[in-house]
Amino acid sequence: MELMQISVFLENNAGRLGEVTKVLAAAAINIRAISIADTADFGILRLIVDKNAEALQALASAGFTTRETAVAAIEIDDKPGGLAKIMELFENSSANIEYLYASLEAKAGKAVVFFKLEDHDKGLAIVKENGLAMVESF
Repeated sequence: MELMQISVFLENNAGRLGEVTKVLAAAAINIRAISIADTADFGILRLIVDKNAEALQALASAGFTTRETAVAAIEIDDKPGGLAKIMELFENSSANIEYLYASLEAKAGKAVVFFKLEDHDKGLAIVKENGLAMVESF
């Protein structure tokens, strides 16, 4: 199983990120993980939220361009080397990671890393074969 992430395309203008958070707050959407990448002209905000359908609707109503993408959410030990072990599994299997970001989980000593993989099905097979804990809701 995977989680669906929402990508929001933003003009690189002051206040645009704040507008997204206000729209989601007004719709009672909880942001569980967040990442932003930017260029000179625009940014891509990536979100894991508690209610995707409602978030997509609220953002569309506010005029934002969005896209939904499957990501592999893997629970790892929140300690030195926790991420390195997962990275080694992907490297040894020649699985290309397009990007990743992380969030701490409510469980003590755990973190969740969200992987966008070039070949999503291959990545999920690696996760399953190695008995890694997938997060289905966050």
